[in-house]
Amino acid sequence: MRIVSAAVALAAALPAVALAALPVGAPAPSFTAKAALAGKDFNFTLDEALKKGPVVLYFFPAAFTSGCTLEAHEFAEATAEFNKLGATVIGVTAGNIDRISEFSVSECRNKFAVAADPDLSIAKHYDSTLALRPGWSNRTSYVVTPDHKIAYAYSDLKPDNHVKNTLDAVKAWKTAHGK
Repeated sequence: MRIVSAAVALAAALPAVALAALPVGAPAPSFTAKAALAGKDFNFTLDEALKKGPVVLYFFPAAFTSGCTLEAHEFAEATAEFNKLGATVIGVTAGNIDRISEFSVSECRNKFAVAADPDLSIAKHYDSTLALRPGWSNRTSYVVTPDHKIAYAYSDLKPDNHVKNTLDAVKAWKTAHGK
């Protein structure tokens, strides 16, 4: 019952959202992906990141496109605040995967990791593929809780509200769980 109450409180605390692929409360699929942080390659594993706290998992269409660059800059500026809340930020793209290491330095400003999803396997599990451009990820942001549940989901091709909304969702989750 507490989980249902927390989900209702979280939904009430946040602005109305566009329909996203996985609904709040759905299980978050585990994944491991090749990623880069500050230009250094590594394997990102959702299960490992969730041991530290919630994960802000955001899908973006392609590195070095205007909207994706703006969104990466905004996530970079907010990364310290996410970290204070115990949250990890990870961006995932199926587009321009050959340039994620460079993107992690210049656009993510060495603040958070980005992962490659060359076959869209992660995006498909999260139902975050871009219908308008096959082979690319949709712009969808999730907050995944340590119990592998979707606490927040938002899809909108405009990058404007993804950072604010996910930060608000992490804060609401932390408040609801007394953390």
